[in-house]
Amino acid sequence: MKEQLQIDFDKIVKTSSFSERDIEFKQKSLNEFIKMGFPNKRQENWKFSDLNQIINKNIGELSFYNDYSFTNKIDTSAFIDGLEHNKIVFINGKIEKIDFDHEQKDKIEIIDEMEVESRPNIFNSLIDLNKAFTNKCYKILVKKNYKPIKPLIIYHIISDNIKSKSINLSLNFKLEKNSSLRLIDLFSDNSDQNFVNIFYNFELDQDTVLKNYKIDKDVNKNVKYSFNNIEQETNSISETFILSLGSQFFKNEVNCNLKGKYSSAFINGIFSLSDFQHHEIRTTINHLTENTKSYQLIKSVLEDNSKAVYQGKIFVNSKAQKTDGYQLSKAILLNKNSEFNAKPELEIYADDVKCSHGSASGSLNEDSIFYLMSRGLNYQQSRELLINGFLLDVIEKITDTEIKNLIKNIIGLKE
Repeated sequence: MKEQLQIDFDKIVKTSSFSERDIEFKQKSLNEFIKMGFPNKRQENWKFSDLNQIINKNIGELSFYNDYSFTNKIDTSAFIDGLEHNKIVFINGKIEKIDFDHEQKDKIEIIDEMEVESRPNIFNSLIDLNKAFTNKCYKILVKKNYKPIKPLIIYHIISDNIKSKSINLSLNFKLEKNSSLRLIDLFSDNSDQNFVNIFYNFELDQDTVLKNYKIDKDVNKNVKYSFNNIEQETNSISETFILSLGSQFFKNEVNCNLKGKYSSAFINGIFSLSDFQHHEIRTTINHLTENTKSYQLIKSVLEDNSKAVYQGKIFVNSKAQKTDGYQLSKAILLNKNSEFNAKPELEIYADDVKCSHGSASGSLNEDSIFYLMSRGLNYQQSRELLINGFLLDVIEKITDTEIKNLIKNIIGLKE
């Protein structure tokens, strides 16, 4: 694979307009990835999965060259109806459309950034791979005191004419003081057997609010990895919601650095998996100063031979007195072959904190099913009602009513 990586990288350099500085940066990132390779079970953050093995099983040999000179036709059938929104459309890893028509033009800026200047230093081989092969790096800047009228949906579309089996894309977001952003990542897959690698970096200034909803809904055989890095200043709020339904394998990582007083991070997620799907959520909340708060709730419904993993870590710095940190994961296993793995962690160096973690898994309560059937429901209806009630607890944590209803509709939940 080492030779193929370098060959594909050289092709991209020849057909792109990268600066010498960018090429040097990208080559260095490629060398780092070649040295480390795809993560495997020997690494603590990947102790439940071997990505190289997963790729070989579901995709085979990867290719990394994408012809970004080709303009893809936008299939509007992938767009969400009934919700007015701004949009960014990625097709096969290339931005084909940026539309902020609902907003004041001088309040949101799209900046074409140099790779060298736009990446935080995070030790992660998949981020190195992303740095090496990302085509463009844009920053979405929301200006001071501006709160966008409509949400932004980023469409991640894989078309059936994709030439490469690997997609790497990244975006940077900057929310200036007292601004906000509602962001939906929506994955639409018309092609199987691809590896998708996404990196987002968020900078949240004082008094800002970020709401990010990641929705993987289409059943497909693709392998996906997503990393969100969130830097938060005083009194900022980040809300992340992950709906993990569709891909063969999907690992979402969220890293929040609570650097300013009274900053807070909320992470909620749902796994609803079947067949041989394998999905993971890994979170790291770093409480770096006093009076910060984090809350995490992950729920899973698993059947057939599916597998879900939640790894959640709360780190509390010695300076981070008055920290409030909470995490909980629960899973319903619908048969004996499904599997849920949880690895909650607390690493605390301050003494005046309130932190807790917990995890539980089990089957549906047969007594509850019997009770509902005695009230006139059949077995399937009773089962669905109990599952809906289990998942609605997470859905109700969504603070945006429009988006809450959209997600309820996608997952088929009824109140």
